[in-house]
Amino acid sequence: MSFNIAIDGPAGAGKSTIAKAAARALGFIYVDTGAMYRALALYVLTHPIDAGDEAAVARAMPGIDVTIAYADGAQQVLLNGENVTDRIRDEQVGNMASKISAYGPVREKLLGLQRSLAARNDVIMDGRDIGTHVLPEAPLKIYLTASVEARAQRRYKELTEKGVTASLEAVAQDIKARDHNDMTRTIAPLRQAEDAVYVDTSDMDIPQVIERIIELYHDRVPGCPSGPQNGGVDGCR
Repeated sequence: MSFNIAIDGPAGAGKSTIAKAAARALGFIYVDTGAMYRALALYVLTHPIDAGDEAAVARAMPGIDVTIAYADGAQQVLLNGENVTDRIRDEQVGNMASKISAYGPVREKLLGLQRSLAARNDVIMDGRDIGTHVLPEAPLKIYLTASVEARAQRRYKELTEKGVTASLEAVAQDIKARDHNDMTRTIAPLRQAEDAVYVDTSDMDIPQVIERIIELYHDRVPGCPSGPQNGGVDGCR
């Protein structure tokens, strides 16, 4: 039987970075659901589709194939057979993903794939509604967050290190807008599941957050060794 860890939280909380590292430490498969939505958003951006028209976006869904593959342990995202792993990290794509993820047909498009991966594998899955909607029965749910100021500083640093000209104030405003969109959408809004553990990373570094997640996992599966050096966690439950 697979063990699933659901991580939810707002934009810029470090969910993907933390989930990837924790998955490696535990020998789990990492599933970046945000990347799936970004792939759909990239399709909408690169085709003559009115993103403000839910019916138009819904009509496009049957012609889109999003596939998750793994190369050297890293997740690769394929959009209609093309590897778009790098292209979907553009800021414009992220904003579009936040917008169209409020549409029911978009969420249904990906829900089956996400649940199928979790049913077959030990996974860490991160997103906005994993613990509340996608994997409501996950034995470990975490709500990972940080202050707007901390998240803006991290995103600003990431952009400037890539050579992208950015304004810290503009980044903060963008994060606030995405929080509002994610928390007020009608379908599967971002919120903390009742049984999720709240983890505020504002004053934590990455190793500390990873250690916290591994501790929480061990709380659920006492005595279970972690890490690839121990063969992952298979067989210890």
